Amino acid sequence: MLCYNLYVNKYYGDGEKVFMEEIYNSEEEFLAAYNSDNFEKLSLTSDIVIFSVSSEEVDNYRKNEKKSMSVLLVKRTTYPFKDKWCFPGGFVKIDEDLEAAPMRILKRETNIDNIYLEQLYTFGDVKRDPRMRIISTAYMALIDKNRLDTLLNSAASWFDITLLEEEENIVTIVLDNGEKKIKLIIEKVLRDKTTDRYTYKVIENEDLAFDHAKVLIAGIERLRNKVEYTDIVFNMMPEFFTLKELQQVYEIILNKKLLDPAFRRIIGSKVEKTQYIKSGEGHRPSALFKYKNTR
Repeated sequence: MLCYNLYVNKYYGDGEKVFMEEIYNSEEEFLAAYNSDNFEKLSLTSDIVIFSVSSEEVDNYRKNEKKSMSVLLVKRTTYPFKDKWCFPGGFVKIDEDLEAAPMRILKRETNIDNIYLEQLYTFGDVKRDPRMRIISTAYMALIDKNRLDTLLNSAASWFDITLLEEEENIVTIVLDNGEKKIKLIIEKVLRDKTTDRYTYKVIENEDLAFDHAKVLIAGIERLRNKVEYTDIVFNMMPEFFTLKELQQVYEIILNKKLLDPAFRRIIGSKVEKTQYIKSGEGHRPSALFKYKNTR
């Protein structure tokens, strides 16, 4: 029995032919005759947002540690956006699985591999890349940069994140690596009241390439939304930690102070006390805890 695929010839005013009549006896025959040039091409990239919360020693008699959240950026050496900063990223190969691309790109651009990754969002604004129509699938990675056992590539640098939310739905982000400061002002626009989902409008951005200001705020929002009800935060922690250190990480990510009872409710079932203590910081030794992986 013959299998027919029948389409009606149709033309628009500009002469574009959108349908054509074709009859095939099998799928193999159809594929052999198929011409992908009948359709416009687009490309796919993968971008990786890498967050870390790490400690910096403060020079005082108590030897306290100041914690900060940071993100890894790469300085572009070619056009477009030459000398601007962006997330590690690159094109997905034609014969490459989508999930394999970010790990390959991450290793090539930063020398980092074997870390936690999750898909963040797909960014497809028509003019997001000046070269051609390029869609990006972004991923989020979480690490403790103090535990990295590899040197970063020379173009990669950690930027500390300062987040200010002084006006409703207006977010100011300052990225600072000690030599370069990047200021971003982003408006959160409510897209769907039923799901409380937002889109983002960039008001100020001079030094972050492509649409990576939107990618950054989307990553921060995802991290915040997941940190209270998942164990995602422990990808950013050392093996052993005090409860105070863990609370500081939660507060940095959520950008707010947590009352002790609220914090205990969040982490009560996620950690377990060890036999170790942390001392030598100018105050009473603290018990060390570790992540209780129940999966």
